[in-house]
Amino acid sequence: MSYQPPEKLQQEAERLLKEVNPRASELKPKERMAIPPQTIPEQDPAVRRHNMNEVALGYTEEQARLEAMRCLKCKNAPCIEGCPVRIDIPGFVSAIAEGDDDRAAQILKRNSLLPAVCGRVCPQETQCQEHCTVGKALKDRDQAVAIGKLERFAADREREHNGGAIPGIQPDTGKKVAIIGTGPASITVAADVRREGHAVTMLEAFHKPGGVMIYGIPEFRLPNDIVEAEIEGLRRMGVEIKTNFVVGRTRKLKDLIEKDGYDAVFVGTGAGLPRFMNIEGENLVGVYSANEYLTRSNLMRAYERDRADTPILESKQVAVLGGGNVAMDAARSAFRLGAEEVHLIYRRTEKEMPARVEEVAHAKEEGVEFHVLQNAKRILGDEHGRVKAIECLRYELGEPDDSGRRRPVAIEGSEFTIDVDTVVVAIGNSSNPLISQTTPELKVNRWGNIEVDEDNRSSMDRVYAGGDIVLGAATVILAMGEGRRAAEAINAQLRDEG
Repeated sequence: MSYQPPEKLQQEAERLLKEVNPRASELKPKERMAIPPQTIPEQDPAVRRHNMNEVALGYTEEQARLEAMRCLKCKNAPCIEGCPVRIDIPGFVSAIAEGDDDRAAQILKRNSLLPAVCGRVCPQETQCQEHCTVGKALKDRDQAVAIGKLERFAADREREHNGGAIPGIQPDTGKKVAIIGTGPASITVAADVRREGHAVTMLEAFHKPGGVMIYGIPEFRLPNDIVEAEIEGLRRMGVEIKTNFVVGRTRKLKDLIEKDGYDAVFVGTGAGLPRFMNIEGENLVGVYSANEYLTRSNLMRAYERDRADTPILESKQVAVLGGGNVAMDAARSAFRLGAEEVHLIYRRTEKEMPARVEEVAHAKEEGVEFHVLQNAKRILGDEHGRVKAIECLRYELGEPDDSGRRRPVAIEGSEFTIDVDTVVVAIGNSSNPLISQTTPELKVNRWGNIEVDEDNRSSMDRVYAGGDIVLGAATVILAMGEGRRAAEAINAQLRDEG
């Protein structure tokens, strides 16, 4: 992946579309596969590392048409098998190819309430696109039809032209459902339950709804106004949203049912408990969890230094520990917060990194320095208790471990130091423990995740759960799939009770 100016991409798309469009309906599979994959226009890396604006600018109409024409319309539609919410992918892609963007958006919204979000942040390359026949035929997953980027195109077009359509709502049933958390699983439940005519109240601990989509994902990857538009859609459906409401403190979970009269409760509180390395120096000033670092930057807008109420330290040399999408987000945010050097330290090779290839490429383009097969041994401080350096060890790979990835093995005597003034630990999150700690009736596993059955019912009567609080840290689309199952079960329970 290398940067190409948007103007150049558009000129090429216009030229190619003039050649292909007149006989679009007659294209044979071989001709469809001969259409080159369309590169999404992006901000120049040298410019974007200094601003919070979205990096990917989205397909133009001409690019979207061409990309959609690459779809072979397979009868067995293997791409749908890779989608956790089973979107009619050939249907919406064909609509784009035919220039019917409204129909494409309608097809998407039958199964996904957050297409603009999923089109931006879902790992399509390991879900729907991994099964794409075009990619398999060309023996390159990166050559598959760009389903996610087309999803984003259709969702953005609908929002920009129609303001986002509101689904129909059944007459009032008199039933009440409380939803704890406002992330993707909760949003899905809220919409699906509200559609059936039940009153829905969402309870959010932060001052702003949206969950991890607001506090965890930077604006340059997922603009807040995209998420806010989806939240506003719920309000227009009649969903009540209460912020600064911490279930477990403001009100206990049992009280919602026994005292407040809710007929069902869904817990979608996510994975908000950061993990640390448990190494020397993690208590020094200048060490952050990625969760805190990104929340200060995204939710509290610490990058607006003159206006932020909760500022962030001004860093020049930053080390980020980890190799997932969150690590990439933290590393790229560091530049935007003023860092001059950003070192990403990961104990395996780039091949084993859990981050999306696209995010790794963007981080490299923006100047993040990758240190693979290395890991922190301890963090060194100065006489004032502030970070001044990080001591690392070099690693080599051994046999595969339980994750299927080759186990990293430290090389004795390989210590070396990197001068840094800030360290961000981005090695994962655990489930938020507050509700389970204040609700002993709720059964959790040894990792603190709420245990549920195949319908996302918990061990407590009338209490359901889904998303990261059940799965551990996962993806937006997987959380939506959990929410969809839970909503079906809640609606069935309330329907049976009459």
